[in-house]
Amino acid sequence: MTPEESLRRPPGAVALPADFRAFHQLYRAAYVRWAEIHLGSSADAEEAVDHAFEQLAVSWQTVLAQPTPEAYAWKVVKNRTIDLARRRNRRPVVADMAAFETYDVRNAADPIGELETSLLVYGAINELPDRQRDVIILRYSLGYDAATTARILGISPAGVRSTARHARRRLRQVLGLDEQEGSRDGHPTD
Repeated sequence: MTPEESLRRPPGAVALPADFRAFHQLYRAAYVRWAEIHLGSSADAEEAVDHAFEQLAVSWQTVLAQPTPEAYAWKVVKNRTIDLARRRNRRPVVADMAAFETYDVRNAADPIGELETSLLVYGAINELPDRQRDVIILRYSLGYDAATTARILGISPAGVRSTARHARRRLRQVLGLDEQEGSRDGHPTD
């Protein structure tokens, strides 16, 4: 379903506010990309996100009254994604899918070794606290910059950088990597 189709309304339905339509246009694609990683299906991701936007539309004034509407919307999207996975008796597929879809695995001299490494990394990502996992997936799996990730999550860019730094530190510890690996002069890179 295209973003335009997801906003079509049946005859006699109330028109959606312009700010809701703008919010939908700004965030739907990112939400669908994130949900697809968790559900393993484009159709399921679109369904979960469309249900989330339906919920947001119904309570739009409440959403706008939140200190950070983006953070509120992000929670709704996550909950709808989790609900759909549960209804379909699925577990999260981040580790399963991401490990097989990495560029390194497809082009490695030792694809099995690279696959093992990818599975370990994505398994460790799955064990991160929610906020850290969301930042890592948005920043490094989906490739959003810190500012875009901040907008999607409804937090500050500094919050994204700090969360990413803590998540990378935790991943290095879990994976048994040297604390200084991936850093310059002792400062983690973003």
